[in-house]
Amino acid sequence: MRFLVVSKGQDTKTAILDEAVGLASRVGFNALTIGQLAESTGMSKSGLFAHFKSKEALQLETLERGRERFTDLVIRPTLAAPRGIARVRALTDNWLVWETGALQGGCVFVAGSIEFDDQPGAMRDALVRNQRDWAEFIETVARTAVSEGDFHSDLDVEQFAFRLQGLLYAFHHMVRLLRDPKAPHHLRAGLDQLVESARA
Repeated sequence: MRFLVVSKGQDTKTAILDEAVGLASRVGFNALTIGQLAESTGMSKSGLFAHFKSKEALQLETLERGRERFTDLVIRPTLAAPRGIARVRALTDNWLVWETGALQGGCVFVAGSIEFDDQPGAMRDALVRNQRDWAEFIETVARTAVSEGDFHSDLDVEQFAFRLQGLLYAFHHMVRLLRDPKAPHHLRAGLDQLVESARA
């Protein structure tokens, strides 16, 4: 057992949720419990229960904390990149940092989507909102590339986002399940082909 260390400027609940995000990445949301989180943080179950009144509340707040971290690691750095194709590539690069460096078990949204795709309820609804927001963000980045003249004017940005998401999720599958060392090469090659097909 280890004890939770709260850094200066970080409140206790945020630190707890960061630990929970890491756990959800490794074991999934369904296996994420207050008891397991207590063991991981060195806190008491009663202390954690004061923060989260139920397993579902813990899951939802963990997902929301994951969204905040995703925004910091992927969304904001992508928006800071130059508009156009450079921003499309930055989006992919930043997602790779999230997938391979931020969390030991990879993207919690991919993991959660697999767990809850057929389970109606608050978690599924929250995951749907997150995934729709992500798809819309990709579409916006592609639309910006159109307005910059990098992509052709009649590009179907919805289809572009669909194809790019397919590449990212295939990478997750190849790395996490298949442990395929060629996954980065296949992702880069797929992105190059997608960008070339969209060029003005």
